[in-house]
Amino acid sequence: MPNQIPTLLPIIEKHRLPGLELGDDFIYPKYDGDSILNIPTSICRWLNVPDLGAGALRPELLLSPGEGVRRVVLILMDALALHRFTRWLDEKRNPVWNRLLESGTLAPLTSISPSTTSAATTTLWTGASAAEHGIAGYELWLKEYGIVTNMILHTPIAFQVGVGDLAKAGFKPPEYLQMTTLGEHLKAHGVQPYAFLHHSISHSGLSTMQMREVEIAPFSTPVDLWVTMRELFDEKPAQRIYSWAYWGVVDSFSHQYQPEDERVAAEFTQFSEAFERHFLNTLSPAARKDTLVILTADHGQIRTFDEPRYHLKNHPDLDAMLHIQPTGENRLLYLYAKPGQTQAIRQYLDAAWPGEFVLFTPEQALQGGLFGPGPQHPRLRDRLGDLIAAPRGNAYLWWAKKPNPLIGRHGGLHREEMLVPFLASRLE
Repeated sequence: MPNQIPTLLPIIEKHRLPGLELGDDFIYPKYDGDSILNIPTSICRWLNVPDLGAGALRPELLLSPGEGVRRVVLILMDALALHRFTRWLDEKRNPVWNRLLESGTLAPLTSISPSTTSAATTTLWTGASAAEHGIAGYELWLKEYGIVTNMILHTPIAFQVGVGDLAKAGFKPPEYLQMTTLGEHLKAHGVQPYAFLHHSISHSGLSTMQMREVEIAPFSTPVDLWVTMRELFDEKPAQRIYSWAYWGVVDSFSHQYQPEDERVAAEFTQFSEAFERHFLNTLSPAARKDTLVILTADHGQIRTFDEPRYHLKNHPDLDAMLHIQPTGENRLLYLYAKPGQTQAIRQYLDAAWPGEFVLFTPEQALQGGLFGPGPQHPRLRDRLGDLIAAPRGNAYLWWAKKPNPLIGRHGGLHREEMLVPFLASRLE
């Protein structure tokens, strides 16, 4: 099947949300068949089980759903931006993906909003948008617990240690998502779900919250991951399997060094070589048969610069207008205004960063569908503040009371954050 990026990318680029015209320099999530939101139902169709959540990917990406696919391997490469992956394909840095594309398909997808791991992976494990599951950012004010929370570590945002300490406030990760998860749905229909996660996160609060009824397979390195998955497939060639493999080092290196750093490309190359050598090339014919491999990402990344003018501590007048520090993402801010200060906040941002932030209300975002379709989470409105600020270009706001360690960032609506690849290939 062909590379469908030239055909589908213009459709995504022209897509707009009703009543939420923020400018042509943004990519708006396209939830009706061209988003990672549409992957879970597509997985269900490939495995011939009932749909779960939002609609499927557009029909030309479904690769004959329900016709003999017994295993789906989804490789989630955290922060693999579309433009970087396609450039690496053109340069043939990782020829395994070029070979898989010969009998597969490659298409652009949008991330969800916000384009961040805690929200996007929850979507991939529920088929629900951020509007529906309520995980609308990396840092959220959870009114029901009275705490601004890191939604990956499940700690108050000021905590430097003590992962999972939100449990002391009554937070129970396995019970938090009040909806059927993909793992539960697949297992109920005869498909065994597995999640291959680095041992450091294999039993984290986030994975416990998302992966109910999923067999967790911790690993240490990509070699460990692919040998273990190959052994599983070879031992159970007839079992219907959904196998999720998550790798986060591309994201970590992009944050630390910047997304175009040579370490990022080299890390992806090493991961790809391990996948090819220790899984793809050594998988038995019986296990290869009827196996679909997917490579995608939760979001991309964009380079930013550590400039003092983007630090909230250097804007005490703005800080004084806010009830609490901003929440959400450094590149998609939720601002809680003190009474009567909303217009003053607008004026301050326009004066301090002219043309660098677009401001709109949560009501505009929700009515326009920025956070996606589905019934709105009952706590969502509380988590979005009084104003939302979306940065243009490389702008951001840093508010943590510690040095700014990030060069690469995500969470916003820039094309480098929002566009991710979807490569699917059926093994023969």
